[in-house]
Amino acid sequence: MAWIVLVLSGCLEAVWATALSRSEGLTRLVPTAVFGVSVVASMIGLAWAMRTLPVGTSYAVWVGIGAALTASYAMATGAEAFSAVRALLLLGIVACVIGLKLAH
Repeated sequence: MAWIVLVLSGCLEAVWATALSRSEGLTRLVPTAVFGVSVVASMIGLAWAMRTLPVGTSYAVWVGIGAALTASYAMATGAEAFSAVRALLLLGIVACVIGLKLAH
């Protein structure tokens, strides 16, 4: 169960990072509200998962999922340029996250 919560918290990290970028310095109401709710939920999930999973593994998985999803979403929406090299590197992050799960 802790792994499921950790993965969902990593997904919420991508939500809050994207919302933060769209909030224009926390001046736009809806993105700021999405940021606030998702950052709190993401942190709560990370903290809950860390009750049973090692801190280093938990944090690395949480950051890896969040970073990979945030960058993938930005490329998919055109906010950032797509390149095959970037896509392969993001797949490398995902592979490392999977590896951490398998090694646990």
